[in-house]
Amino acid sequence: MRELNTSAPARRKKTLVRKLITVPGNFRRGCDDFNGGRFFDCHESFEEIWQQEQGGVRGLYKGLIQVAAAFVHITRSNFAGADRLLRTGLGYMQPYRVEGAMGFDVDSICRAAEAAHREVLALGPAGLKAFDLGLRPEYAFDELLLPLEAVRWGAWGFDAGGRALEMEIVVAE
Repeated sequence: MRELNTSAPARRKKTLVRKLITVPGNFRRGCDDFNGGRFFDCHESFEEIWQQEQGGVRGLYKGLIQVAAAFVHITRSNFAGADRLLRTGLGYMQPYRVEGAMGFDVDSICRAAEAAHREVLALGPAGLKAFDLGLRPEYAFDELLLPLEAVRWGAWGFDAGGRALEMEIVVAE
C-alpha cells in the first residue's frame, strides 16, 4: 500500500534584499512594463512605492497596482479576479480622476479601464480568452509635473522642494 504524501511542496525561502529606487524610476519602469504587457512586473514596480507611501497618493498607487493585477488575471482567463480587481482598482483611483495626480491623467486611465471592464463582463468567464489586450489603458505620466505634484501631495521619495530622492527599501526576493 502506497502512502500519500500530504506535506506541502517545499517553498523557496525568500531573502530580504536592500535596493535603491526613485519614484520616477519606478514610475517609468511600471509604465513601460504595463504598456508592454508585463502586468505582474508593473504591479511590482508600483508596489515598491505603495508600500512606503503613507500620504494622499497611496490610493492612486493601489489603484494602478490593482488594474495591473486585473490584467494578470485577464491573461490567465481568471474572470472573477479580473472583474474584482478592475472594480476595486477603479474605486481607488476615483478621487484622483478630476485633477489627476503625480503626473498621471487618471481620468484617461480610468475611462480605458472601465471600457476594459465592460468587455470582461461582456465576454464572461467562458470567453475571457478572446479579450483584446489592445483595450488596456495606457500607463503614462508627465515627469515634468512630478516636482509640483510631489509637493502638492507630500509624496514619499521626494524632498520638500519636490526633487526625487534615491530611497533605500527592503524587498523580499
